[in-house]
This record gives sequence, structure tokens and C-alpha cells, in this order.
Amino acid sequence: MKTYLIDVQGQVTPCCSRSHIAYRFFLPRPGGKLCVDFAYGPKNLEDREKAKTLIEESVGLYVEEEFQEQAKARWESHLPLKNLITVSVDAPDGHRGAAHRHDPEQHLVISRDEASPGLEHGELFKGLWEVTLSVHAIVTDGCAYSLQIWQEEGDA
Repeated sequence: MKTYLIDVQGQVTPCCSRSHIAYRFFLPRPGGKLCVDFAYGPKNLEDREKAKTLIEESVGLYVEEEFQEQAKARWESHLPLKNLITVSVDAPDGHRGAAHRHDPEQHLVISRDEASPGLEHGELFKGLWEVTLSVHAIVTDGCAYSLQIWQEEGDA
């Protein structure tokens, strides 16, 4: 049996870059398997002129002045620019890890005996849990996401 805990959709914009969105939920019973489905899109910025502008702005911020013209000349080597949102999980007993990967669709699991890469397996305790979306970069005008979290019964 599945017990849905979170089912949300959201939208982030470039001003959300370098921020976090936390979702707290109460796990009603111990044990079983916690499942997290997360998806966002679009992944890539398809507008080459906007990408060039963003890359040149970044060169001005992060490259030493004497190397800026050389870096701007190679702007296409940084394509495609990508949105990046990652997921981390905290349990009542502490941090369970982070799935810091570029995949725009992820299915993550945690149970007593198994966990997706980046997450730690262990007992699933009843109580307040938190899933955090880390919005590293949004380079498109908007980026939609969906997050579903549920608990499955059993000792998976």
C-alpha cells in the first residue's frame, strides 16, 4: 500500500537561482520504503543569443580581466547552458544525503536496506522529514517542477 505524503508542482525563475525550497512532511509510521519522484524542465536553454549574453556576463564576474577576451571568444564551448535543481533528504534522526545529479527526472528510494546513490539507507522513523530542492541555476525564463513523495509498506 502506498501512502502519498507530498504531491506538488511549482515554477522557478532565474531569480530563484542559489536558493532552496524545503518541503516538510510527517511520516505516519516507521518502516517500509520512502519514494521520491522529482522532475523539472526544460533542462537546456535553447536560445543561443541569450546563452551568449549569460556566458559573457559570467566571464565578466568570474574570469580575471586579462583572460576575459579569450574566454568570451570560446563562449560556445560552454553550451548548452542547463538548469540545475538537486534533491536532498533529512530524516528526524539527521541528514540522509543528497542526490546531486543533473538528471531532470529522478526516482529516489530510502529503506532500511537500500538507498539510491547519494542517499543513506537505514531505519525509516516516524516523524517529521524534509526534502529540499536546491535551485543551483535557472537559465531559462521559467522552469517547472513536480515532486511526489510516498511511503510503501513492507521491509523493502
